[in-house]
Amino acid sequence: MMLRKSLRGAAFGAAAAVLLILSGQAAFAAAADYRFELLGVRPAGPGKTDVTLRLVHLPDAKPVPDAVIFQPQAVMQGMENMPGSVVAHPGPQPGTYVLQAATSMAGAWTLRLSAKVQGETDTVRSAVPFEAAQ
Repeated sequence: MMLRKSLRGAAFGAAAAVLLILSGQAAFAAAADYRFELLGVRPAGPGKTDVTLRLVHLPDAKPVPDAVIFQPQAVMQGMENMPGSVVAHPGPQPGTYVLQAATSMAGAWTLRLSAKVQGETDTVRSAVPFEAAQ
């Protein structure tokens, strides 16, 4: 009887240890499981560009709705020390986001942003290149 309880306790402990290890690995890889995809770019007025992105969960290729976008910046290539402001808005479809960037001139820009996905501990960070027109 005592041996049976000891074996049961050891099995439970081993199972708990495996779960802790696996959950730690999942948290470590979480940010790499997401990617922002460029859907479209269009002028939004003088010195402004709307950039539409979709956040995708890579393992199942599904869009990710309700992410919280923060610290967005628009940076013109060659002008990294002068980032433009960006305002994020929900997009027309679930998992899409429209970011209105202050683009002072036409050319190659990069949208840098971070996102928090519900249920994930890691922050998704991304840099998405786009062309701004004036």
